[in-house]
Amino acid sequence: MNDSSHDSMVMCPVRTRKEKMIPELGFLFVNPVEAGGALSRIISEGGSKRFLFNSKLCVNKAETLFVAGPAIGAPMAVLSMEKLIVLGAKRIVLVGWCGALLETLKVGDIILPGQALCGEGTSHYYSENQAPQPSANVLSGLRAVLSQSELPWQEGRVWSTDAPYRESRSLLSSLQMKHNIAAIDMEYSALCTVAQFRHIEFAACMLVSDELWQNNWKPGFTTSLFRQRSQQLTGLLLAACGLGLYAPT
Repeated sequence: MNDSSHDSMVMCPVRTRKEKMIPELGFLFVNPVEAGGALSRIISEGGSKRFLFNSKLCVNKAETLFVAGPAIGAPMAVLSMEKLIVLGAKRIVLVGWCGALLETLKVGDIILPGQALCGEGTSHYYSENQAPQPSANVLSGLRAVLSQSELPWQEGRVWSTDAPYRESRSLLSSLQMKHNIAAIDMEYSALCTVAQFRHIEFAACMLVSDELWQNNWKPGFTTSLFRQRSQQLTGLLLAACGLGLYAPT
């Protein structure tokens, strides 16, 4: 589907009279653990709660930043993004997990996704482009933040899927060899597509939660290292907002 006319759509995202506008900049956390920690931090520092479907939304005390989540899977993440945009969001950073296809990516490492490859079912309703790109400006800001930290990180291409339990070894090998895919997730490509469709800036920062390049699946999201990196990354990203590192050029 490539019909960009809002008038042709039966339903469109709307802001009700009771809903307040939110800051232009914010984070959408995919998973409940990181979302809960980030939301709690914003509230503890004097922020306020807002309504966001089956997810949660908070705005910091200075009203310069919002934090939303969790939003697992492309449909839920897109519903959340659409609502955030209509409430005023113009620069969104996704924080999520991914499965690594490269031996150079270990559990707890960070990846900044570049070009996406659509494997989920949501993006094609917004665009025929199956290889959307993130915002160069926001991605540059994330590079600057991570470069000033001691956390290990790489950049790479990400494939998004709706069916994480239907990934065969041959499929993963093909994705890595033919499309240079470094990691896989469930939301990134759809959000890239929607961001381009709605003309906002978007990029992502992901933690490697699983190593899929080994002979056997190696999940690592329950390890102490992963939990520690998760807390470090969340703190790092939120703190960087005060430095203006995600400001538009």
